[in-house]
Amino acid sequence: MKKIIVPIDFSEHSEYALKAAAKLAQKNNAELLVLHMLEMSEVLLTASGENPQKVIYFLKLAEQRFDDFLKKDYLKDVKIKPIVKHFKVFSEVNEVAKKHNADIIVMGSHGASGVKEFFVGSNTERVVRHSEIPVLVIKKELPEVNFEVVVYACDFSNESIESFIKATKLFDKMKTKLYLVHVNLPNDRFRSSVEIERNVTNFLTKADGNLERLDNVSYVSDYTVEEGILTFANKVGADLIAMSTHGKKGIAHFFEGSISEDVANHATLPVMTFKI
Repeated sequence: MKKIIVPIDFSEHSEYALKAAAKLAQKNNAELLVLHMLEMSEVLLTASGENPQKVIYFLKLAEQRFDDFLKKDYLKDVKIKPIVKHFKVFSEVNEVAKKHNADIIVMGSHGASGVKEFFVGSNTERVVRHSEIPVLVIKKELPEVNFEVVVYACDFSNESIESFIKATKLFDKMKTKLYLVHVNLPNDRFRSSVEIERNVTNFLTKADGNLERLDNVSYVSDYTVEEGILTFANKVGADLIAMSTHGKKGIAHFFEGSISEDVANHATLPVMTFKI
């Protein structure tokens, strides 16, 4: 882990993410790429043709606020690269990550629920949806960033193998206790114990080449995948929930939703997503 991206909007939750990212950077001797995307109003952009100096003034004002925001004691021993984007397009976070060859995105989120979440979504969801590298979602200030117990939620499908391998390589380096969990639902997605065990065995054989993780696999039953994951994570005292995401976009995302984004929205624990 050499480069960590943190999108900043000056909110309390983005500072939680910045503090967590700083601790990760110190542990890994990594560089912190702090990204701020300016939110320029449509009125201001329209008026730019008549008064470009006004736009420049507001850009400089926002950039100064960004510089002041980074004058934190906990950042003194961290190598920082500030990056300013002049438009708020959250798919650009992934473009910045690719350009700088970043390893992970750390982002704060207050979460959402109900109608607001369904129709509007959140900035965090947009980043999770587009990111090709892991995204660590922080919901509250973390005294320490020691992910000693991690729950990895998985459907044990073949398409999840690549993201699972990436995740386990990261967590093995961190020397975490990794629990794998499958949530069984009471509907057309229901699977018998024999079916699940056969699926898990095939999955681990392909992913790891052995069955050494089999003892750390648990099967839970619940009414939704989200509830099953959160309940199991609380039961084992997890420090982090990890899972794969399809990165659904557009109409498919609107109708089908995304379990990873739902968990990232509602969990109080940090959540790390890996793109399938």
